[in-house]
Amino acid sequence: MRRRGRARAGTGGSLPRFLALYGLLYAAYGSLSPILPNFLESRGLSAREIAAVLAGALLVRLVAGPLAGRLADRRGTGRGILAAAAALSGLAAFAHLPAHGFPVLLAVGLVYALATAPLAPLADALALLAAQDGRRFQYGWVRGAGAAAFIGAASLAGWLIGGSGLGAAVSAGGILFLAAALAAGLVPPGEPAEAGAKEGLWQGFATLLRSGPYRRILLVAALVVGAHAMHDAFTMILWREAGIGAGLAGLLWSEAVAAEVLVFLLVGAPLVRRLGPGSCLALAAAAGALRWAVTAETAALPAIAGIQILHGLTFALLHLACLDLIERNVAPGLRATALTLYGSLGVGLATALLTLASGSLYATFGQRAFWAMAALSLLALPISLSLRAQR
Repeated sequence: MRRRGRARAGTGGSLPRFLALYGLLYAAYGSLSPILPNFLESRGLSAREIAAVLAGALLVRLVAGPLAGRLADRRGTGRGILAAAAALSGLAAFAHLPAHGFPVLLAVGLVYALATAPLAPLADALALLAAQDGRRFQYGWVRGAGAAAFIGAASLAGWLIGGSGLGAAVSAGGILFLAAALAAGLVPPGEPAEAGAKEGLWQGFATLLRSGPYRRILLVAALVVGAHAMHDAFTMILWREAGIGAGLAGLLWSEAVAAEVLVFLLVGAPLVRRLGPGSCLALAAAAGALRWAVTAETAALPAIAGIQILHGLTFALLHLACLDLIERNVAPGLRATALTLYGSLGVGLATALLTLASGSLYATFGQRAFWAMAALSLLALPISLSLRAQR
């Protein structure tokens, strides 16, 4: 992110600690997130019951994340809440192993959702504070390490499942979350913020949502990231129908992840500094419109391979630009609240709603339904351009 302000006390040498935190945290996500529906199915839950567990978890995350962020801002305890939430996430992961039956698995799933909801936003708040002057490290470095850890852990989880069953991947995720809790205790604690920190619980949310720039950041994130919903739900089906095998499809997904990691590690921060965050949001929106328009029109392998690299812009660059704008427009005492709202409303809720809509759209229009996602990305373009003054 951009370089400003003097180095915070205690940030020296913090890069290895944040790399460990993000690596462990996202490796835990990678071990568990892809396989939880299969694990629930292996415990005898029906499709309707699995959907109920996942929907209940989503609702819990939408509430728990922002509340944890607000608590972290008001009490200046972001690191402590992060460590406690990571530890509870590990325990909740292990609690899946002896659980059987819908009521018990629902309860365990809701506790797991409660614990995991604030993890990434609170880690981001601490990393942004430590990296603020840009001379020690860039936020993108640690976030890129997290993305690489996610895909690596997901691959290793597949190997574990093949040898020892789904429970082995769940156990690995639990261990990684507990290790992340220890790593969280080693990162700099940040500073108790003043502006906005002592506002009432609901006042803090109201202050944020009254901010025009912040509302526009949420809307752009909802449109551009939300447009990925149809891709995540139906691209593998589309590719299979086009004759693309599972192995080649995996390589295409890996290409997109590699582009994401590249932008986080190397390309993103210089682009944000050079163009400004508003222009980078516009670039991400335009890339999204192109990506989904091509997907709507062809499943030819050269075209698909060509557009996978756009994921680095439509996700990673957008995320970096949004966080840069949040730093510029949100008082330090509301920073964790802003990041958890961004994750819950700007990304989580939008993705959930658009995933539901994608089912009907794809059932009706098939491949051409991706034009709707291109339209959403285009809608974000003028909103992004309105944020260009925020340099």
